[in-house]
Amino acid sequence: MELSLVIPAYNEAERLPATLDQIKAYFESGPLSLEVIVVDDGSTDGTPHVVQGWIDEFQRSGIPLRLLRNPGNRGKGFSVRHGFLESAGTVVLFSDADLSTPLPETPRIVQPILADEFDVVFGSRDLPESRIGVHQSPFRELAGRIFNRIMRLVTGLPFSDTQCGFKGFHRERLNSIFKRQRIDGFAFDVEILFLAKKAGARLKEIPVVWNHVEGSKVGLNSGSIRAFIDILGVRWRDLRGHKSSE
Repeated sequence: MELSLVIPAYNEAERLPATLDQIKAYFESGPLSLEVIVVDDGSTDGTPHVVQGWIDEFQRSGIPLRLLRNPGNRGKGFSVRHGFLESAGTVVLFSDADLSTPLPETPRIVQPILADEFDVVFGSRDLPESRIGVHQSPFRELAGRIFNRIMRLVTGLPFSDTQCGFKGFHRERLNSIFKRQRIDGFAFDVEILFLAKKAGARLKEIPVVWNHVEGSKVGLNSGSIRAFIDILGVRWRDLRGHKSSE
């Protein structure tokens, strides 16, 4: 199996039918062999029932659709890790449930990993070639830029956008990294990229098409302060690791 598509989902019962329909339509005649994994993060709106209702439809298209359920509402980072560690594809791609990065961008993420050019390829909204169709509010865009500046200062990562929800990983090579992941919330991307870079993985940030979707649960929100604390924790654990090895 070449690809595992992981979709973290929290209270996405209204959005998922259209999302799953787009996924099935895009991949059923495509060249990639894949599975689709939806990780329910303790939803209270019937999200698991929606996914279960699509399993037979996907099966008829030759695409395995799996539902994983977290032990309660644990966060996006926990959901992505859960899906990654249960996946079987050579490449694991996670996408937000709103498909803010459209599916036709998938080959640009997956093919460089399958070709053994990179171990991690991830989409960015803030490179010069990135194409933003529908912007977030000015406040959210400003908050994102502030987060990125602090992230760069604290971690030393050089990337323009660590938070775009469209990232691909070589499963075997990143398996140990995901097992070390500690952050369950918004800043988990930073931790994964930081640990991967420290481990010598080959990382590539690429420009993608992206559109803000109304009602999206993705982005800076009431957990923003927690996210800033979490990125400080990434650096602190790294420094403690250095000291303990001396």
